[in-house]
Amino acid sequence: MQEILNAPFVAELIRTLTNMYRHGWDERNGGNVSVRLDEDALRDYLDLRAVRRTIPTGFDAPDLDGEYFLITGTGKYFKNAQYAPDRDLGLVRLAEGGRQADLLWGFTDGGSFTSEFPAHMMSHLARRRVDPETRVVMHCHPGNLLAMTFVHELDERAFTRTLWRMCTECLMVFPDGVNVLPWMVCGTTAIGEATARKMETARLVVWAHHGIYASGRDLDETFGLIETAEKAAEVYLKIAHLPICSSITDSQLHEIESRFGVKARPGYLDPAPGSVLPETVQPMSSWA
Repeated sequence: MQEILNAPFVAELIRTLTNMYRHGWDERNGGNVSVRLDEDALRDYLDLRAVRRTIPTGFDAPDLDGEYFLITGTGKYFKNAQYAPDRDLGLVRLAEGGRQADLLWGFTDGGSFTSEFPAHMMSHLARRRVDPETRVVMHCHPGNLLAMTFVHELDERAFTRTLWRMCTECLMVFPDGVNVLPWMVCGTTAIGEATARKMETARLVVWAHHGIYASGRDLDETFGLIETAEKAAEVYLKIAHLPICSSITDSQLHEIESRFGVKARPGYLDPAPGSVLPETVQPMSSWA
């Protein structure tokens, strides 16, 4: 049996959490991350029959029964994960219709998973229906996106269009746009359900005056989604009070669609001359 701390999925999560903290996205114990793992990836590192303890989840998720998740702990500081990963992280398997989590590794101080666990699991379910390869849900508090929710209307189309116009790469990175929730109490089933509904149509969901939820196929993709949207929000805040002399137009955004094989969310751009907008979101092809 190999040492689990040497497992690529643990090392990558630690590296990501450290970067998130250094970016200023996860002050104190703010933020949480979960990664869905296959059983085959775990067998070399854990005895999957050895359950250390069980933790109630507080909700039903029969479609996730038997699934494995590496997840951050409640009250844990991301800056410390690199020094005490077996304390600040946990690996769980859902059981009993999702009402119970079997702890297989981690949380050695007796702790538990993040209070946003229901929101994570609901978002995993929602995104998996859209893209079965989705494996990561990430929540953090990027300062510029958070600030933008105070000064920009929260209409999703308007919010998305503003971000797309701030950096040429934005439409390429998140053509499905950004969904927005009004302020809600965090750590509740209600905000988890609302976030999951928003995740059905976009991989980025902004929580007004709080932060952002993102989902992707791996940690790099998910981190990059937030990083790109956060850069766009930073540019917006730097120029919003200034007279605008030039801007990326809808026609130019349509050029990006053509050049890089992406399709903007239907109805979010004005139609190109002589064209008709598609009725459904088309798959995003690689532009790297």
